[in-house]
Amino acid sequence: MSITIRNIDKNYGQQKVLNHVSFDIADNEIVGFLGPNGAGKSTTMKIITGFLSPDNGSVQICGIDMQKNPLEAKLQIGYLPEHNPLYLDMYVKEYLEFAAGFFNLGKTKKSAIADVIEQTGLELEYKKRIRQLSKGYRQRVGLAQALIHNPRVLILDEPTTGLDPTQLIEIRELIKNIGKEKTILFSTHILQEVESLCQRAIVINRGQIVADGTLDEITTANVACEMFLVEFDQAFAYDWKQVSDSIVHVQEIEKNTYRISANKDIRTELFNFAQQNHLTLLTITKESQKFENTFVDIIKHLQ
Repeated sequence: MSITIRNIDKNYGQQKVLNHVSFDIADNEIVGFLGPNGAGKSTTMKIITGFLSPDNGSVQICGIDMQKNPLEAKLQIGYLPEHNPLYLDMYVKEYLEFAAGFFNLGKTKKSAIADVIEQTGLELEYKKRIRQLSKGYRQRVGLAQALIHNPRVLILDEPTTGLDPTQLIEIRELIKNIGKEKTILFSTHILQEVESLCQRAIVINRGQIVADGTLDEITTANVACEMFLVEFDQAFAYDWKQVSDSIVHVQEIEKNTYRISANKDIRTELFNFAQQNHLTLLTITKESQKFENTFVDIIKHLQ
């Protein structure tokens, strides 16, 4: 396992921030770490990277105990904090040389800098001062410093915050390519990123892990109803329970078009009811539950 954390607790004064948090992340997994503001994501990441110590519990990075061998464990990690700390007056290459100096790379330092410049797409920017770069390229510089010592694990805290749509796509592709060779744990509020990048998601709320699995597993485990989109040629003027006792909720989303939640597949009942009452069904579609909706449902249920 690249990351193993067991029964992590963390308190700030009287406030319990993390409560018995445990999970494993295997080699070369890209895992999304999700939760509302204040859920404990950044605190967990800081503990994994050794920036904070837990009150209880243990952290292992590639089999190395963070508490017993912190320097050896930290050498396995590249970390991009939520607020990317850069020296804006430095040139890009100068900053990467500075970052490389922490890792005693010796004769490999020059090639390591050249490699991360190429890997993060900074070939045309490395001679500029960091303050001259766009937010997207500053994030690339942050990723480059996290990669400079060729770590096995990357911890990325909100790596796409504040990026425009083009920059978002570019950074996502960069993370996806890096993930072919490294284990990545990243937090985000953009659920589309999780759907496009991750094999797995971990959801934390109020300091506790509330869901962990592939997106399909989490969705399947938390979906109570099936969803149907139905459009008639005229307004529906009947009691929906006449169609089926399995209908839980109906929402009219536009004229004569309804989104129906039900405990089972009711398409046959809808078709038969329309035929018996001389209604014309223009559309009847079973909707797939999106992970975004599942995530919102999980958090709402736990409030």
